[in-house]
Amino acid sequence: METKKSLINHKKVWGVVVGLGLTGLLLTAGFYTGYIRCNYPSKKQYPIRGIDLSAYQGTIDWSKLHNKEINFVYIKATEGGDFIDKKFQENWKEAKNRNINRGAYHFFTFCKSGEVQAENFIKVVPYDSNALPPVIDLEYGGNCKLRISRSQLRKELRVFEKKLEERYHKKPIWYVTQEFYEDYIMGDSQSYRLWFRDIYSEPKIKDSRNWIFWQYANRGHQKGISTYVDLNVFNGNENEFKNLMKIE
Repeated sequence: METKKSLINHKKVWGVVVGLGLTGLLLTAGFYTGYIRCNYPSKKQYPIRGIDLSAYQGTIDWSKLHNKEINFVYIKATEGGDFIDKKFQENWKEAKNRNINRGAYHFFTFCKSGEVQAENFIKVVPYDSNALPPVIDLEYGGNCKLRISRSQLRKELRVFEKKLEERYHKKPIWYVTQEFYEDYIMGDSQSYRLWFRDIYSEPKIKDSRNWIFWQYANRGHQKGISTYVDLNVFNGNENEFKNLMKIE
């Protein structure tokens, strides 16, 4: 038969278990909703911050976005050979109206040639000498099921890159996930700048290559945007950031 002392000890144990369980649930909910993150980049170290947008964010209240908080915005324009983001033109125009530095990105797929994809992007994204360099989104998530060799991908990418450089006079930036980078990019084309996605820690790239942008969160919150939004920082100072927009 349990003594009074053992019953008290059991209650204490259960109290600890319940408390830990509730703490775990709160932490899980916090991470899921984006109110708790793994990364909190220092504003002193990374003062230049931005977001990237697509139609997923819906209609944005641009009056609530302030360029003192958001220094740049990258906007999805196209995907593959024929997809056009339905919010691109609206977001592109509003970013300029709000005097927020803007750039456009293309989701590169395995299923279409580099030439066809470049034509799609160029058809949609107007030339703007003051825009940030175009970005090529390279990742597995959301891509078509086809898989091609590393050499095939690089061949199609070179065609895509060349056409964009000829049109916009700026070398594109590669947005990459760690997995995609290590499978297809690592050790190749060191001249192309990287925008690295790592929502768990500051990027530590295996071949010690530097990154220029870091997407540190994918469930960020921002006034004027009703959904989650990706959060990013620029790796450099204001002058280096301005140099990105110079004609090359």
